[in-house]
Amino acid sequence: MKQKILSFILLLMVSLSYGQTLPKKISETDFSIGKSIKIESTVLNETRDLNIYLPLNYEKDSLKTYPVIYLLDGSKDEDFIHIAGIVQFGSFSWINMIPESIVVGIGNVDRKKDFTYPSHNELDQKEFPTSGKSENFIAFLEKELQPFIDSNYRTTNIKTIIGQSLGGLLATEILFKKPNLFDNYIIVSPSLWWDDEKLLDDALTLYDTSKSIYIAGGKEGEIMERTAKALFHKLMKNKKDNTKLFYEFLEDKMHGDALHIAVYNAFENIFKTKENVKTD
Repeated sequence: MKQKILSFILLLMVSLSYGQTLPKKISETDFSIGKSIKIESTVLNETRDLNIYLPLNYEKDSLKTYPVIYLLDGSKDEDFIHIAGIVQFGSFSWINMIPESIVVGIGNVDRKKDFTYPSHNELDQKEFPTSGKSENFIAFLEKELQPFIDSNYRTTNIKTIIGQSLGGLLATEILFKKPNLFDNYIIVSPSLWWDDEKLLDDALTLYDTSKSIYIAGGKEGEIMERTAKALFHKLMKNKKDNTKLFYEFLEDKMHGDALHIAVYNAFENIFKTKENVKTD
C-alpha cells in the first residue's frame, strides 16, 4: 500500500512539473484561407455560395492582375481547401509551377441537376430525377459568374476550369459546345457514361484561341477508363496547333483520390514550358 501511495505521489509531482512548463497562450484568432460570399443568380433562380482564394500578395499590389481558376465542387467540405493549397504552393517563387492565381470554388446546391444535360437513358432518369439542367448552369457561368468575378477582382483574361466526375462531364460539355468560356480545361474522371456515352459522339465546336486540355483518371472500372481514353483520342484526332493536349492514367489512384494529384500534374503540364503529351 505504501508503495502504491508513493508511486501516486511521484506521478502527481511529475504531472505538476510538466504542467508548469507549458507555454502561456498569448492570443487566439481564426485562420482563414479565403473569402466566402453569396450571390443571387437570376439564371438559376437561387442563391449560390462562392469560396474565393486570393493570392498572398493580392492586397499589396493594387495594379497586378491574376488569372482565375474556376473549381466545380468548390464547397468548403468538398475540394476548395486542398485545391487552393496546391495553387498557393505552386505559386511560391521557389516552386514557380503556376502563376499566382485567384481560385473561385463554386459551392453545390444540386450537382446532379447542374452538371448533366438531359439523358435519354431510363436508368439515368430514374437514379437522377433532378438531372438535365446543365444548359442553365453553363449560362450562369458565362453570363453571371465570370462577369461578377471580373468586375469585383483584378483578373486577367486567362480562365481555367477544374471538374471531376459529373463535374468532368460538365467541363467536357463546355469544351465541346462553348470552348471559348475557358482557356484551360482540367478534366478528371469524367462521367462520360452519362446518356449512353452520347456526348462522345458530338461534334466539337471550332475555336481560334489557344487551349490546354488535361484529362486524367485512375483505376475506376472499364467504362470510366475507356471513355476517358476515348475523349483523349477524339480530341487528339481533331487537335490543332493552338491546342496542348495531355492524358494521364493514374494507376495507383481511384475515383475518390485521383483529383488532387491530377490537378497538381495538370498544373505542371499546362503552366510550365515543357510540353509532354502522354499517350496510352
